[in-house]
Amino acid sequence: MGDQKDALRKIITTLAVKNEEIQNFIYALKQMLQNVEANSTKVQEDLEGEFQSLYSLLDELKDAMLMKIKQDRASRTYELQNQLAACTKALESSEELLETANQTLEGAENHDFHQAAKQIKDSVTMAPAFRLSLKAKVSDNMSHLMVDFTQERRMLQSLKFLPVPSAPEIDMAESLVADNCVTLVWGMPDEDSKIDHYVLEYRKTNFEGPPRVKEDQPWMVIEGIKQTEYTLTGLKFDMKYMNFRVKACNKAVAGEFSEPVTLETRAFMFRLDASTCHQNLKVEELSVEWDAMGGKVQDIKAREKDGKGRTASPVNSPARCLQSPKRMPSARGGRDRFTAESYTVLGDTLIDGGDHYWEVRYDRDSKAFGVGVAYRTLGKFDQLGKTSSSWCVHLNNWLQVSFTAKHNNKAKILDVPVPDCIGVYCNFHEGFLSFYNARTKQLLHSFKAKFTQPVLPAFMVWCGSFHVYSGLQVPSAVKCLQKRNSATSSSNASLT
Repeated sequence: MGDQKDALRKIITTLAVKNEEIQNFIYALKQMLQNVEANSTKVQEDLEGEFQSLYSLLDELKDAMLMKIKQDRASRTYELQNQLAACTKALESSEELLETANQTLEGAENHDFHQAAKQIKDSVTMAPAFRLSLKAKVSDNMSHLMVDFTQERRMLQSLKFLPVPSAPEIDMAESLVADNCVTLVWGMPDEDSKIDHYVLEYRKTNFEGPPRVKEDQPWMVIEGIKQTEYTLTGLKFDMKYMNFRVKACNKAVAGEFSEPVTLETRAFMFRLDASTCHQNLKVEELSVEWDAMGGKVQDIKAREKDGKGRTASPVNSPARCLQSPKRMPSARGGRDRFTAESYTVLGDTLIDGGDHYWEVRYDRDSKAFGVGVAYRTLGKFDQLGKTSSSWCVHLNNWLQVSFTAKHNNKAKILDVPVPDCIGVYCNFHEGFLSFYNARTKQLLHSFKAKFTQPVLPAFMVWCGSFHVYSGLQVPSAVKCLQKRNSATSSSNASLT
């Protein structure tokens, strides 16, 4: 008895589930019927609107062409009527002269015949009939205003509903990644004059190859592209690759997306190591601000006690999307926090090869500011540029303004305008460390060194603030200048 009840309950459950599925399907069918009615009404109205616009255009063309015929007819009629009036008047004058001449001839015996004959002769000489052109000024042929709409009729007879556009094909050979910009080029497999615009979608990823179905990053959309290429500018390359896909749209419908492609977006991405920076420096993401109260021991201990001291580190930040093997494996990275007058903060990613570039914008009211690179072994009391472990350019706004390049406690005054945004180029293997005006790409100073161990981006600020821009590629202008700089020994590569 119990088994039969269980079996019946299962049947009831199965029937209930099936009934619910059927009810949902019925609801979906009813909704589809409503959609068919609404969509068919819309496309019918669109069709009538298109034909009405076509009728209007034909009526406008017809009116314009009829007006041209009427104007041409009026012009020709005017010319011919004027010529006809002139000929009629000349004929009347000529007939009067002819009658006068006949009468004079009949009275030839008259004593004043010679005088009359001379007058008739003079009148004939000046008669309009002999000064009149007997060629029509205009033609009566109107064939130049004839039309033949055979080709247009064929075009109208070939009118069809808009087809779905084909999927574009992205041209990888013509597409380019440079200067934190991506230029994407594509084409259509077949010519399609009905395409109105294109839609481009892109997203960042850390995975090479075809895009994965599930990605953490959403597709970003750019609509209304009229050409078969598009350039994305001002990008921050904080992930290794970018996926792209394109679809074509006509007035009615969008086609399928192209086969997605993946382009490498290699750039130097780093964060600031808040766990080892000077306690007077307040680090938030890539921004640093001098905080005179930041050195209070009680405040530091309280923050470390409740766990906030470590979460400020970029290593533990949930915003980090890429774990580089060159990054510090732990928040403190095995080194002490900078202290005393070493108001320093380091980047969290080691440079041990290749060429890299980053920029920093500082507050011009800062009393002191410096940017460069340093070994990870830089002492906690060491100031940038004052030991053999660091290289930098340094701006001093306190008491006396100076802009210098510093290394191993040697300084060189830089006789160049001080920019508010400085670009830093580091080529580890060739030993180049160059500083540029980030806006104009003017070279400020270049060190030629032999790095004996990996280096880190290094910054210092006193009574001021700055913001770092990472995820940048080496600008083309800087590459060009560095090639020239490496070909000839730079005059400012050393400190004397």
